[in-house]
Amino acid sequence: MATTVTSAFSQFMKDTVNLAKDRTDKARGSRDWLLEQIKSLPEKDAKFPTLYSNIDIHFGSFSRRTKIRPLDDIDLMIGLDGDGCTYSVEDDRIVINTNESTEKLKNYTHNYPNNSLVNSRKIIEIFKSGLKDISQYEDADIKRNQEATTLKLKSYEWNFDIVPCFITREDSLGNNFYLIPDGYGHWKKTDPRIDKKRTTDINVRLNGNVLDVIRVTKFWQKRSTMPTMSSYLLETILLNYYSTRNNCSSYVDLELEEVFNHLSNVVYNKVNDTKDFIEDLNDLTQDERDKISNRALADRDRVQEARQLEYLEPEKAIRIWRDIFGDAFPTYGDK
Repeated sequence: MATTVTSAFSQFMKDTVNLAKDRTDKARGSRDWLLEQIKSLPEKDAKFPTLYSNIDIHFGSFSRRTKIRPLDDIDLMIGLDGDGCTYSVEDDRIVINTNESTEKLKNYTHNYPNNSLVNSRKIIEIFKSGLKDISQYEDADIKRNQEATTLKLKSYEWNFDIVPCFITREDSLGNNFYLIPDGYGHWKKTDPRIDKKRTTDINVRLNGNVLDVIRVTKFWQKRSTMPTMSSYLLETILLNYYSTRNNCSSYVDLELEEVFNHLSNVVYNKVNDTKDFIEDLNDLTQDERDKISNRALADRDRVQEARQLEYLEPEKAIRIWRDIFGDAFPTYGDK
């Protein structure tokens, strides 16, 4: 029963913010079944690109365990064999070049046979077509978006974003990275392994408490009281913050005063991509930065007030937390 701030937050995280275990388990089972179906696509279409399943990777907030309710999307990167192709950088974009040894990917160039560059849109389209031929997905909504094939199943609340990818050969230092569609027919660099490792390392170092802070801040930031920054930008800001700290409380409410204060300042700053593929993740407008900063400062002050009243007047403290998080936060005495 929510008669203390601690019990109210426990109920809030369990019932509103964090994903329910049964849905998480169901989603993982659905994801794994989909992966098995994708593996069979080249057997059904002789022209389908050769898969390289060893580099398949789960990515996004569901994979990093920073996803909050609702569980609306699950991201997958599906590996493709290089098929003798090479890549190069042209005009700030990655192009993948076919050559004489290329067999299947030459069917997916921009203007075959008069162009040797692999068209990422055509690769996404062949995944879209292949998924439609799987009987269990006949009634699914399958679309191509900028970087992925999106598969929306009627039987579940989530959709899958399926991103085709290549992996580069290791350089002299043993480093490599993934190439994924850039939304314009060519390719761009990414490496979700870096994001996942960084999230895990920081969370483990701080006794597993950081993920709940990330999730509850995501919930706060999605409210209509301010513009919404991208989930990835917010995660990066919070991970940068906790990368320099020596502790993180298991009680998320104890973290939020400083978190809101930090956000109010850093939202104005350049935010580096830890993978070094993007110069600045912070693409918010000046107006958006101002509104987010003002809301963070106002809620920082509310947190201070709630903390002062937590033991003297718990009902009033819980009411203040409802002002911060909205009607989804428990009322005093809720079961």
